[in-house]
Amino acid sequence: MNIGVCGGTFDPFHRGHLDPVLAIRTQMGWNRVIYVPAWRQPFKADRDTTSGYHRFTMAVLATREHEDVYVSPVELERGGVSYTVETLQELHEMYPDATFDWVIGDDHVSQLLAWKHPERLFALARFIVLARGGPAPAPELAERVATGRLVYAQNESVLISSTDRPHDRSDPTACSHHRHGSAR
Repeated sequence: MNIGVCGGTFDPFHRGHLDPVLAIRTQMGWNRVIYVPAWRQPFKADRDTTSGYHRFTMAVLATREHEDVYVSPVELERGGVSYTVETLQELHEMYPDATFDWVIGDDHVSQLLAWKHPERLFALARFIVLARGGPAPAPELAERVATGRLVYAQNESVLISSTDRPHDRSDPTACSHHRHGSAR
């Protein structure tokens, strides 16, 4: 089984998290997609976020009509700072026969080697970069691109970064209602 995994704060979960992933799903050969809301991201530890359980609910509401798209509470249940390497190790234990692709936006590529245990990360998963025309990979990532452990996926979906998007126009309807209602 091939599984695409999308981790993030998802505060709020919006179309920019869903549409680009669905657009490349067939191209990447994913049998399943799993979204993993972070308890606290290491690069966003100084920011306040909506409750993890509300962010989980928003992701479930946004993905519920898509076949073989799931939301995992693995990082919320673990608590603390959410490290991708720990999540991937846990997913390998849950799905021992699966291969994993960890999906990131091109705005995160420049930080990839600063993630916890980057060598182990590339052993546990292939990294798929949702390209929106951002910066080229750093020279130190060129080998990973050449060996297929870092793949740039272009598609026609509108990619929206959490740092540059207008909130109200990008929320799936159910998530918008949840966020403006009980998630405050």
